[in-house]
Amino acid sequence: MSHLSESEIRSFQQARGLSVTGLVDEITARALEEAQWKLGDRSLNLQEPPLMHGDDVAALQSRLTEMGFDCGRVDGIYGPRTELAVKDFQKSVGATVDGKCGPATIIALIRLTKIVSGGAPSVLRESANQKNRGPALANKTIVLNPDGDDSLVYDVAVRTEGRLLALGASVFLTRGATNNPSEKERITFTNNSNADLMISLHEDSYKNESAHGAATYFYGSEAHGVHSIVGERFASLVQREICARTDFANCRTHAMTWDLLRLTKAPAVRIDLGYKTNPGDIGRMSRPDFRDVIAEALVIAIQRLYLAAEDDAKTGTLRISDLRKAGIRR
Repeated sequence: MSHLSESEIRSFQQARGLSVTGLVDEITARALEEAQWKLGDRSLNLQEPPLMHGDDVAALQSRLTEMGFDCGRVDGIYGPRTELAVKDFQKSVGATVDGKCGPATIIALIRLTKIVSGGAPSVLRESANQKNRGPALANKTIVLNPDGDDSLVYDVAVRTEGRLLALGASVFLTRGATNNPSEKERITFTNNSNADLMISLHEDSYKNESAHGAATYFYGSEAHGVHSIVGERFASLVQREICARTDFANCRTHAMTWDLLRLTKAPAVRIDLGYKTNPGDIGRMSRPDFRDVIAEALVIAIQRLYLAAEDDAKTGTLRISDLRKAGIRR
């Protein structure tokens, strides 16, 4: 890793959907280690934690998914669901069913052509699951993750929680007003909650105080050719609603491979609510009425995610009172 120049590290981080710093931090070092593995370099199998991980695992998951075997999200981690998909594949080709991806299994994978066409099955499954949940928020579990120990994003989370509870949703916050769990603890909490959706709220910062605006991130990896279709759609809805209702600069939506987005089982987004290093954004977020508008935008975006196309409305026009009048609770 020491032989890489800063520009090479930046290019690698950009290609992998990581925060572009030019520095080899813990996350970048792990990604560099994962990138060295190609499918066939080693045998893959389910191990006691830490689980096997790398680009070879992601390639295996992508191949299985293309052939219709459900290994869940392509995350590059050889977990129980990947092992089960390998066993299903081995059974289908008459190979020894041991859940291990050794030379014989890899050769069989390479020889066979796609069984499924018309879209990646994992993407189709995720989209179908979201549609099958129906429009009502009363049967949805939403996890709100106020990042760090920031009091303003916590306040936005609480305001959003109250509005969602009023519409019948089950809502969990990953922290209270004073504690600050680790990212791993927040991911575990969300997964154990069987969430339908996870929303992480964050205020960004930058050395140049002129950087400003709101951005929304979802899970996606160009390197592995995968993304969360529900996460991407929800990120777009959130970004459009926030920018239609506020004067935040629109910094658009972006695919990233941060652990919070990659390892959370439910569709997840991270929303950057301005920059705490920009005077204008600081002024916006310090206003309670502005945070109320953000909370309303989030609730409307959540509701729009579950509405059928014919029932949807123009961005920035729906109000929570409209949802109550329409009886979208049960």
